[in-house]
Amino acid sequence: MTSTPDTVSSNPGRLMWWGVAGAALLMIAGGGAFTYASMNRGAAGGADAVTVTLKDGRCEPNALSVPAGRSTFRIVNETSRAVEWEILDGVMVLEERENIAPGITQTLGARLRAGEYAITCGLLSNPRGTLTVTPSAGPGETERPALVAFIGPLAEYQVFLAMQANELVKSATALDAAVQAGDLDEARRLYPAARLPYLRLEPVASRFADLDNSIDPVAAYLEKREADPAFTGFHRIEYALFSQNDAGAAASFSAKLVADAGALKDRLRNTRLGPDDMANGALRTLAMFADTRMPSGENLYAKTDLSDFEGAMAGVAKVATLLKPVAVQTAPNETAEVEKRLAALQADIAARKGPDGAYPPYDQVDAATRTKLADEARALGDAIRRMSDAVGLGQGGAA
Repeated sequence: MTSTPDTVSSNPGRLMWWGVAGAALLMIAGGGAFTYASMNRGAAGGADAVTVTLKDGRCEPNALSVPAGRSTFRIVNETSRAVEWEILDGVMVLEERENIAPGITQTLGARLRAGEYAITCGLLSNPRGTLTVTPSAGPGETERPALVAFIGPLAEYQVFLAMQANELVKSATALDAAVQAGDLDEARRLYPAARLPYLRLEPVASRFADLDNSIDPVAAYLEKREADPAFTGFHRIEYALFSQNDAGAAASFSAKLVADAGALKDRLRNTRLGPDDMANGALRTLAMFADTRMPSGENLYAKTDLSDFEGAMAGVAKVATLLKPVAVQTAPNETAEVEKRLAALQADIAARKGPDGAYPPYDQVDAATRTKLADEARALGDAIRRMSDAVGLGQGGAA
């Protein structure tokens, strides 16, 4: 959910005196590419798109209404800050678009059931708007496999989520121990690994807006940025360790992270998912990485984004693997395409490791590589969407 720009690296510059100039060029190139892509997405909204304009402190209109089924939203950012826009069902994030730059328009497609929803209006502290989805007798949907066909994949996915939640609590506790001991080097070493379980959980964890906004908020989406009281969780700890160079400054936040990880573990234990939730969660994750995290980077202080990519794609891969036995029966070509795209993206991420097996800092990744990774993530998302549509997922669940 909350994230900022990401980037990948392939050929770090060898001459130290080019470092500053190279970093500046990367930022310019990456920002230009992202803006161009954002404008293209905005232009593709179409005549039927519902327009919502984000202004300082509010949405216009503040109340939207659409019929049930597939809708396209055209989001115009007229504020001075990069913002995100979300559709929420209580604390659950249904759809979102991140890092909408000032003056830029983006589009978001969503398939929604009838009901009352909330929408965010720029910064996380702003009042929310409303979205009413009215009943609609739309065209016939794709015939879907019986829910019984998904019992095995769903049960195995719940086990996977429980295991990753346990690992998150364990890794957050280890990170907190290093922070409380004032061991800056050890805390820095543990930070990337501590994030991995959360990244693997992201297709589901990012749906819990309250916990995600506590565990993984990004300063760019908060009114006072790094000084904002709502800046907590992983990135606040990262800021203390890698920017402030002070383990003590992270002490209260690492302790809170352990508590939040425990709350997430309990939430996941009591959450019941459908097969459409699995597919849609993977799609949301891929969209977040393709649109913002890969082009711009999110770990702006530690620059450990490539490790994040590996963890997140492992979470997506778990979903694809579990859905395959059912999907291949009715959509063999689409399922094969998902496997192909997933393998290519994971291999491309792994290829960025150096001879020592470690990933380079993300600010050493050139703009072309970032764009390539983002394009691969977007292509994988398109492939999963085609597979899901062919199987009948994303239409309100399995029959």
